[in-house]
Amino acid sequence: MSSPEPLTRLVRLLARLPGVGEKTAARFALHFCLENAELAGALAAELEHLHERVGPCARCNNLAERDQDGALLCGVCRDSRRDAALLCIVAKVQDLVAVERSGAMRGRYFVLGKLLSPLDGIGPEALPLAALAARIEQDRVSEVIIATPPSVDGEATALLLARELTAQGVRVTRIASGVPHGGDLEFADQITLGRAIDGRRSL
Repeated sequence: MSSPEPLTRLVRLLARLPGVGEKTAARFALHFCLENAELAGALAAELEHLHERVGPCARCNNLAERDQDGALLCGVCRDSRRDAALLCIVAKVQDLVAVERSGAMRGRYFVLGKLLSPLDGIGPEALPLAALAARIEQDRVSEVIIATPPSVDGEATALLLARELTAQGVRVTRIASGVPHGGDLEFADQITLGRAIDGRRSL
């Protein structure tokens, strides 16, 4: 049975979202059509002006809401209770959200937006190193925590950052990686186990 063309187009659009397959997209689309017209209208209204109201923070590249003067400054950068001397560098906004959710970060952030990836043509010149250096100098940052993912590109980026930032006289640390809480050792890969042992600490 063929679906109405507007419904088909909506399913195609929803299926382009990360983690949403065609079946899930169809379920969402049918829900909007049959069950919840009010939700569909509210969602459409928010999406229509989303990029006008939300953009990258002028200081850290996190997502921020535009204020009355048109400035973009995120909630973390506005929070005077944060330790400005402690800076956590992440690859993307999603990583910042994950670190924030842990409740362990009392400092501020800097989002790179990308990682070194020679295969994709992304070299050091593509990273916002100048903006990062200026931020460190402006805030008088004393420690930088590098929280890039434990992938080949993430490790290469971490090494580059460590070299550049150490030259600025900043203490550079790297988040530990190891066995996840509640995980079984028998299912951990050898690299993860090796890093867990290397990053051991006293009890």
